[in-house]
Amino acid sequence: MRISVIIPVYNEEKVLKEIIDRVKSVTIVDEIVVVDDCSSQGTQDVLDLIQDASIKIIKHPYNRGKGAAIRTGLAHITGDIVIIQDADLEYDPRDYKNLVEPIENGKADVVYGSRFLLKKWKASTMFHCLVNQFLTSLTNMLFFSHLSDMETCYKVFRTEIIRSLGLTSDRFEIEPEITIRTLKRGHRIYEVPVSYRPRSYGEGNKIGWLDGLKAVYAILKYRIKK
Repeated sequence: MRISVIIPVYNEEKVLKEIIDRVKSVTIVDEIVVVDDCSSQGTQDVLDLIQDASIKIIKHPYNRGKGAAIRTGLAHITGDIVIIQDADLEYDPRDYKNLVEPIENGKADVVYGSRFLLKKWKASTMFHCLVNQFLTSLTNMLFFSHLSDMETCYKVFRTEIIRSLGLTSDRFEIEPEITIRTLKRGHRIYEVPVSYRPRSYGEGNKIGWLDGLKAVYAILKYRIKK
């Protein structure tokens, strides 16, 4: 099976080359699709230096959000399996093998990389830990699931399944939308533990309490929406 990786990017010039190099170093990866969501010039300069046939670079003419970047990436991948990879170095591409194995072995069609199956988050990220657990618990309660980490970056799908979900979210609400549409279609989500190194606010962590409220709204909306 061919494996594609989508990397949505927005103003990550300090770490962009490193995350691309890390993904490239994973031998099972066949294709990388980087979607630049109208970043500043520094990020564009880094992308302009990339000369690699296995890497596709797509640029949005204006900022549309992470969800839109993921949807753009899905329209351009050619692999049988797709991995979503944030650009911020919080997640380690060396976990890819464990993430795709259940799909390749026929045990699952969808795999999530859970940060909670391996170890607890550090105290410096307690706010994000609590918000994530609340959103995950709300999803479990409303959709009768048993997830431990709904907001994880690492969502791995058979390409035809994620394309069939009819995703519409443009921004961070894409996370609950992906999960809920997957559950409502009857696909079982298989979780495997992954490593995680959280960024501090000083390093550019962009998720705040407002995003949490939007996620709650999205969960409730998709509970009602067919």
